[in-house]
Amino acid sequence: MTDKLPLLKRLSPSRNLTDEVVEQLATEIRGGRLTPGSRLPTEQELMVALGVSRTVVREAISALRAEGLVVTRQGSGAFVAPDPSRIPFRIESDGLASIEDVINIMELRLAIEVEAAALAAERATDEQKTAIDRALKTIDDALTRGDAAVTEDFEFHRAIAEATGNPQFVQFLAFLGRHVIPRQSVRSTLVSGAEQRTYMDVIQKEHGRIAAAIHEGDAAEARRAMRAHLSKSLSRYRRLAEQALERTEQT
Repeated sequence: MTDKLPLLKRLSPSRNLTDEVVEQLATEIRGGRLTPGSRLPTEQELMVALGVSRTVVREAISALRAEGLVVTRQGSGAFVAPDPSRIPFRIESDGLASIEDVINIMELRLAIEVEAAALAAERATDEQKTAIDRALKTIDDALTRGDAAVTEDFEFHRAIAEATGNPQFVQFLAFLGRHVIPRQSVRSTLVSGAEQRTYMDVIQKEHGRIAAAIHEGDAAEARRAMRAHLSKSLSRYRRLAEQALERTEQT
């Protein structure tokens, strides 16, 4: 197994370590250097080779599995898929090239995540509710730092998917990837830091309403809260697109 480790380059500190691990391993698989059916390095070997945490390694393997590049066998580890060329449905990062693309993704999320919120309200364990609260707080922390909280927002929605007790909801978000939060794609339309913070404060209040409904076990309210959140996001993106167009026309 050690002969495979030199293929991997140690990562420098980054806000998207999981994505970088996925990219490196996917490149090795698609390039044929990690051959179909071969066993991937162990979690510990990947941690040492890449300089990342166990959590990052596990998230990366989960993402690769969602992409159809890797299969896992209980007690044996992770292996390159027999036919890694068969890639399932996925929204790639360059799939958000226009506001229309963003809106299409938001509509897809609306069709799935509304029911996920209701199921989470019905099924969430105390531990899963705590995870949702923790994800909500990490968004607050990121906003305090002046960050756009894209990754943290994704983790909030993933925590809700986990709370459904249905792994397919989690896999759905993994298929879409962190680009289900398209805020970065339209960030340039937010002309000032103050405007961005106001925008995020509104979103965070909506997140809080969703979390509260799940805590209370109110499936109907959770469904309404998630629908309102995503529907308002659709409206916001349309409005931001219009504002950006107006500014372009004025220059």
